[in-house]
Amino acid sequence: MEMLTFNLNTDSKIPIYHQLYSFIKSEIQSGKIPYDTKLPSKRKLSSYLKISQNTVQAAYDQLIEEGYIISLEKKGFFVSKIDHLQKLQVNSPYELTHQKSESSEVIYDFSYHGVDQATFPFDTWRKLTKDVINEYDTELLLPGDSLGYHRLRAAIAAYLHQSRGVNCTEHQIVISSGTEILFQSLIQLLDKDSIYGIENPGYEKLNQLFTGNRASFTAINIDHDGMLPEEVEKGKANILCVTPAHQFPSGEIMPINRRIRLLNWANEVEGRYIIEDDYDSEFKYSGKPIPVLQGLDNNEKVIYMGSLSKSISPTLRVSYMVLPLHLIKRYHEKLSYILCPVPIIEQKVLCNFIEQGYFERHLNKMRTVYKKKRDTLVKAITDLNKGIEIQGADAGLHLLLKVPNQMTEEQLIDSAMNYGVKTYGISKYYCDKSCVKPSALLLIGYATMTEKEIVQAVTLLDKAWFS
Repeated sequence: MEMLTFNLNTDSKIPIYHQLYSFIKSEIQSGKIPYDTKLPSKRKLSSYLKISQNTVQAAYDQLIEEGYIISLEKKGFFVSKIDHLQKLQVNSPYELTHQKSESSEVIYDFSYHGVDQATFPFDTWRKLTKDVINEYDTELLLPGDSLGYHRLRAAIAAYLHQSRGVNCTEHQIVISSGTEILFQSLIQLLDKDSIYGIENPGYEKLNQLFTGNRASFTAINIDHDGMLPEEVEKGKANILCVTPAHQFPSGEIMPINRRIRLLNWANEVEGRYIIEDDYDSEFKYSGKPIPVLQGLDNNEKVIYMGSLSKSISPTLRVSYMVLPLHLIKRYHEKLSYILCPVPIIEQKVLCNFIEQGYFERHLNKMRTVYKKKRDTLVKAITDLNKGIEIQGADAGLHLLLKVPNQMTEEQLIDSAMNYGVKTYGISKYYCDKSCVKPSALLLIGYATMTEKEIVQAVTLLDKAWFS
């Protein structure tokens, strides 16, 4: 054949041999260099392209490795016979587009994700990580327990009993990297014809998670005390997903009478369960802590879930669930193939963080930090004297605002954005959109902002909504 002519880019970061290999492969795939064509010798092609023979050899070697060409002794290099892929005309209605980034427009972000970055115990975490790795511990090289590192599970069990009143042993705890993965395990563990009842409004990922896993679910409305028992008792759901410590996104705390009523519902029929997500439970700013549902349960009806995303960091990706004894037995029988996805190094560091008292001290510090931020936000909004109603401020890391200026949710968000302040509407958290209330509510998080930024952002909100 004639010499191969193509433009070598000597300024490119892609090696010359790879450019040559890619060009020849493309020509073969398109049929421009047909089957059984003899390629130029290494000497001739290197002389023609002004490159070394080693470069040509490297390109040819890669093509031989992938089966595009063959080398015949004393004859040269020849194109292999390749069955070409058929190309079907697919008309896709979707196009990939670059979403406009708001980062350059946002000055202040009232996000409910994230934690206070200035108070993360970097020095302690670095020390503990170094200690774990310097142990020359062969456990770091082993798969470990499928439920999670046994000492970490024991530390979590002790912490949950002391701080939240959870009754369990380490043998009932399953550690994983996120509550979403734990929910996926539960869908496999529980009866396949189960119907899950989710809060409306509620944690938005549950809707997506159950849909993606082909699990049946139904939306159950809430009031100021949490999930409505009347709808639970009349509905078809047999597994409830609730956030009694701090309902998301309303911020309401479920009182003891409502908790007992839901437990009584679960006790009436075999196969009924309550999945208790103890969301934001560490941060309650007034009144006495209310016992968890799991601690009130005497009939193995409550599956308890918790996470360290708010108390330490969302990037840690460590969540856990406490299964009733009969369900942990079923877990071993049905799901023993699932390995704990959290790296053993991270589990050991976290274990030492808890056992050596750092976690408790960190939590106490964060409660003080977040309470000051909450108080600063509430005062700044109240001082505007514009009649803004504040809801759900007694716990957690966000609150709700009802703004009396006749704006819709979308108008409130857009007006704030025009002043560089990002806020969040509550309507997206409704699974059943027909239940969205006409009066707009905004969700305002404050964990990631400083007190100074909170005050400045509220000043801009005043201009956006009332000027």
